[in-house]
Amino acid sequence: MEQRQYTGRGITVAILDTGIYPHRDFGNRIRIFQDFISFRRQPYDDNGHGTHVCGILCGSGISSYGKYKGIAPECSVAALKVLDRFGNGNKENVLRAFEWLLKYGKQQGIRIVNISVGTTYKTRNDHDTLIQGVEKLWDNGFIVVTAAGNQGPKPYSITAPGCSRKVITVGSSDLLEGKAAVSGRGPTWECVCKPDIVAPGNRIVSCAAGSSSYTVKSGTSMSTPVISGAIALLLEKNPELTNLEIKMMLRESADDLGLPRNQQGWGKFNCKKFLSL
Repeated sequence: MEQRQYTGRGITVAILDTGIYPHRDFGNRIRIFQDFISFRRQPYDDNGHGTHVCGILCGSGISSYGKYKGIAPECSVAALKVLDRFGNGNKENVLRAFEWLLKYGKQQGIRIVNISVGTTYKTRNDHDTLIQGVEKLWDNGFIVVTAAGNQGPKPYSITAPGCSRKVITVGSSDLLEGKAAVSGRGPTWECVCKPDIVAPGNRIVSCAAGSSSYTVKSGTSMSTPVISGAIALLLEKNPELTNLEIKMMLRESADDLGLPRNQQGWGKFNCKKFLSL
């Protein structure tokens, strides 16, 4: 019997980023757009980062005849714009997005929260506030997937909120060594081993803002939606899974790269193995 191909249909992922451009590859799957910067109602992305992340997650690849298809090409998006045109933001806007998710996320069917952004906090209070906010989402059942940041290769370079012990923190498997070793690594200041897992993030082709073309970007921001998209596939297959169960399945399915735990996490993501568990 032919094995069913999962596409993420019926799953909605919230993406906290610079917004989303209504690229042809997204079709009618931008279900929600909330702008915490300029409070505009129609989807837009004046930076391009968020659109690129969304393309990795759920682009259909129609503009490239299937060449640049996302991980979960039929899942839906709730785009929460928390960063401005320079890619900058403040903790207040991020926390407002967290509060919106706590208030409306469940009723909107949002299961996964992708945070492909991180900050090196200015004060310990800023750090604690972000961590408390993201852990409240986790404790309320959301599957939170965050970037490890691009502050590596030194230890203690995981950005917030990726340094939370609870959430799933993603580094870049191809940005771990050599001159390109920018992927954030642990331990965190609380002596937690991070990242949790790594996935490709170097020179990734994905959707461009402003047209239906594509562009290239690198970083742990690009690795994070790989994991979020795979989780969408898994939830389509088994919607009853909890965030903790999914985190443990990521650990069980990772391929050991033979690098230190605070560099590679559990290892490189193996999608086929992950979906077979």
